[in-house]
Amino acid sequence: MELKSVISGIEGLKARGDLSIDIQGIESDSRKITKNSLFIAIVGFETDGHKYIKQAIENGATAIMIEEGSKIKREDVTDDVTIIMAPDTRIAAAKVACNFYKNPSKNLKVVGVTGTKGKTTTTFMIKSILEAQGKKVGLIGTVANYIGSKNLGESSRTTPDALEIQKLFSQMVEENIECVVMEVSSQALKLHRVDGIDFDIGVFTNFSEDHISANEHPDIEDYFNSKLKLMQISKTSFINADDFRVSKIKKLLPDKDINSYGIDNEANLLAKDITITNSSVDFKVKIDGKNERVKTGIPGRFSVYNSLAAICVATKLGANAEQIKEALLNVRVPGRSELVDNKKGLTIMIDYAHSPESLQSILSAVKSYTRGKVISVFGCGGDRDKAKRPIMGQISANIADFTIITSDNPRTEDPQTIVDEIEVGAKKSKGKYITIVDRTEAIKYAINMATKNDMIVLAGKGHETYQEINGVKKHYDEREIIKEVI
Repeated sequence: MELKSVISGIEGLKARGDLSIDIQGIESDSRKITKNSLFIAIVGFETDGHKYIKQAIENGATAIMIEEGSKIKREDVTDDVTIIMAPDTRIAAAKVACNFYKNPSKNLKVVGVTGTKGKTTTTFMIKSILEAQGKKVGLIGTVANYIGSKNLGESSRTTPDALEIQKLFSQMVEENIECVVMEVSSQALKLHRVDGIDFDIGVFTNFSEDHISANEHPDIEDYFNSKLKLMQISKTSFINADDFRVSKIKKLLPDKDINSYGIDNEANLLAKDITITNSSVDFKVKIDGKNERVKTGIPGRFSVYNSLAAICVATKLGANAEQIKEALLNVRVPGRSELVDNKKGLTIMIDYAHSPESLQSILSAVKSYTRGKVISVFGCGGDRDKAKRPIMGQISANIADFTIITSDNPRTEDPQTIVDEIEVGAKKSKGKYITIVDRTEAIKYAINMATKNDMIVLAGKGHETYQEINGVKKHYDEREIIKEVI
């Protein structure tokens, strides 16, 4: 594609060099550059892409895009390389990607799901229902990216950068995907990763304080307003009527097509007569004007909300009651309230809960329907928000009948130090707990003390199949650990 076509429609550009050159690839990582590529230098939180311009050119870049105000060394850029200057290379990158891959989202039905919790489960539920309809579906999210049933591997982040998203969309169009369901993080919305995507449907699951830090959101307002952007750019949206902040979106965006779902408050789609067990949840809901009984094998009240969101999207895209019921009954989501079958017949749940809100949510949920003890096994990741450690220790000790504090991706920190910091919070409660730094030993301890009426919650790792210690990711799958222990 000619360079002038690649950069078409981007305002405020300045250029030096030949704009008629053929561009065969676009990258923001200099290591991935190949012959006749455009390198887009982006100022990131950890590094500045402008430092790698020389490497990009050596690898074959024939054009570079730089950000206004950035300093580059004259000797790094040879005379035959075209230079384009953009006011903001993040914004420009999204438009470049759309142009280069010929706006693939216009040939797809795109569903975006945002919210503090529930994104992953909701996207898997939607994908399952659409597949029950006979559609070929793509999925982009935290666990992995999928083209139909083909798993493209674990994601490095919830929502990829703009270049990767548009490349994935292009692949999906080539492989005759009809619908794409994607998790849309607040960071992706704020950092323009999803600019240019033609969203047919947006979903806002819920909202609570999270991701407030120097490299994420300065405050709760910025976090909420970032997520709100999805509703602003979607043709149709579905929101949770029972979430205080989310329920106000209809008034905030009066000109948009926004519908609601819920349990307690007035909504377009309501769940009633809910029954929760330690292995499932079922409820009544009106689909196509008839009351239907829907059941899913993911227990908990929050599972009702995720199911309702999925039903809203699926019915909008033409699914009928039988397709919905069959898909929700059989859907399984890696690391999200995932029940692990075992020879002892114990109820063991693996869940990705790794924040105070998510840990409180999952433990409160299982506590409400577990006949025996709730045994919580969790840790906190190293090189991350230290303030949440004692908070999570107190939450677990308050709610669970027994807590085992252990390791979870210590990264470059001392695992014992992290455990000690979590224990500070546990000591503030009257709950029973123990500290076992080795996660495998902690899981073994939980299994040995559990009876068939108890619930073991292994929180924090979810779909992850590794432990990161001193910067090295070592294979670690809790499902395999459970099997070995038992």
